[in-house]
Amino acid sequence: MTSSAELQDQELRAHADHHASLRLWLRFLSCTTLVEETIRQKLREQFDITLSRFDLMAQLERHREGLTMGNLSRRMMVSGGNITVIVDQLEKEQLVQRQVAATDRRSYRVMLTASGRKSFARMAVAHERWVVDLFSGLDVHEQEQLNHLLGHLKTGIHRHNATLSAKETP
Repeated sequence: MTSSAELQDQELRAHADHHASLRLWLRFLSCTTLVEETIRQKLREQFDITLSRFDLMAQLERHREGLTMGNLSRRMMVSGGNITVIVDQLEKEQLVQRQVAATDRRSYRVMLTASGRKSFARMAVAHERWVVDLFSGLDVHEQEQLNHLLGHLKTGIHRHNATLSAKETP
């Protein structure tokens, strides 16, 4: 993984001769990395948990009925092996439990335990506070503008990718 210092260095090397999109991309990466590194550090320091474990618990909090290992893998965009390791750790700490899926006895649904929900709720409150603090350099109007612009960017990227896919399909 590229550190924020390396990205910041790349960002500084980008200059007026570079395309504005490249400068924007490097700035975007630099900001994203700084936010992620800060959140990772605070989760470790205050809750002794990794961002991956927090993210898995967040997925399960949104899906009270639980998720299969495959669904967790797709949602978190990591391999099934990585999900198994994270679930094993959380299960050992009694924060999640596996249940055989009613529709397919070969499959397991993973869900938060009562203790896991309680633990996640504490972490989620702190996480939200950290994010609010990290974005406090922008006033509410600037945050709304940035959110709006990033929404346009996301839509444009989806449109671009759909156009490319359509061209590739015979």
